[in-house]
Amino acid sequence: MRILVVGKGGREHALVRALAESPGKPELFCFPGSEAIFQLAKPVAADGLESLIEWMKSNAIDLCVAGEESYLVKGEGLANLCERNGIPCWGPPKQSAQLEASKEFAKEFLVRNAIPTARATATDTLEEAVAAIAGEYPTVLKFDGLAAGKGVAVCPDEASALSFLDEVFTQRRFGAGRVLVEQCLTGPEVSVFAAIVDDQYLIFTPARDYKRANDGDLGPNTGGMGAVASRKLVSPEVLARIEQEIVQPTVDGLRRENLPYRGFLYFGIMLTPTGPQVIEYNCRFGDPECQAVMPLVQGDLAEFCLAGAKGELRRDLISFNDGWSVCVILASAGYPETSRNGDRISGIEKVGNARVYHSGTRLAADGVWETHGGRVLAVVAGGDTREAAVAQAHTAADQIGFEGLQRRRDVGILNF
Repeated sequence: MRILVVGKGGREHALVRALAESPGKPELFCFPGSEAIFQLAKPVAADGLESLIEWMKSNAIDLCVAGEESYLVKGEGLANLCERNGIPCWGPPKQSAQLEASKEFAKEFLVRNAIPTARATATDTLEEAVAAIAGEYPTVLKFDGLAAGKGVAVCPDEASALSFLDEVFTQRRFGAGRVLVEQCLTGPEVSVFAAIVDDQYLIFTPARDYKRANDGDLGPNTGGMGAVASRKLVSPEVLARIEQEIVQPTVDGLRRENLPYRGFLYFGIMLTPTGPQVIEYNCRFGDPECQAVMPLVQGDLAEFCLAGAKGELRRDLISFNDGWSVCVILASAGYPETSRNGDRISGIEKVGNARVYHSGTRLAADGVWETHGGRVLAVVAGGDTREAAVAQAHTAADQIGFEGLQRRRDVGILNF
């Protein structure tokens, strides 16, 4: 089997490695990829979606796996182009990927299908947003579009709200777009992932990520400083309620509204005092949750994704380890506001009994890895217990160093 994975970050590195470990040993390619990914997969000579499709046709690709969300909604949409050219794609078409690409689209979908979620108002200007907030803090502000995980702000007061609204409406940091002013929910969060094939689905191992930059869940919001994953993360009763009130109604809603879906769907869920509510959808695996979840997947992921892309949910092809997995992110100096490139990384070769996924690295001329992005590496380890996985992951992370390294030392320990 010949598989192309689309994306370039730590999530795609984890997906590529999981696919590489499938029993059939598929031949793997990646676009645009990274130097670390290219140690497992071959690079692709393409410069955009159209040329990528032509390359896949010319190279007899059996399956395209969408890792990065932007390609699903770019141009005509990756999955749409694949379908037109007879290439099975594990990832939804553009119209369905609006669940992630537009916060407003997602909110309206949730409301129409009576799926529990926070109240929200869509606004076109800074003044409208301030009026919609009406002095009620904390509040949640969401840019209506893709923003690489940085388009949501939980604002405790007016100053923080005005700062975010200035970035959106005045500075146009994320481009043109509206802002959803949303009720601030409280409670622990959980990330639930489902593989959806038309009207069927399979729930993967739940995860919880650590968004704030600093220990104690303090500091600025980030794309994620770590994650913990386990079937034991939430009780069977809570997971059953999430399936009944959120996952099944979402799948039913997609079918009812003629929104085809074959691929991973991420449910960001808040476990509020009144029950689970949806914070957001992502039309792919989360990052860094993917890095924590993938080592717990057993069986033949490659054949599972291929069957799913062709319309068959093969539950028999994969299973899930009942243990724990902990992912510790090593970030560069300045992250999340900026990122410093070029700091030389040491110690990766010393890591044992753990996986190291590359999120933002490059190879220097002398063959040494160096930083090249905000989130640099993800160090992931597992264990039968939470405590064992935590100890293993942090011990492994201790082996790696570079100037300006930032890391949370409570990942897997702080429970919220």
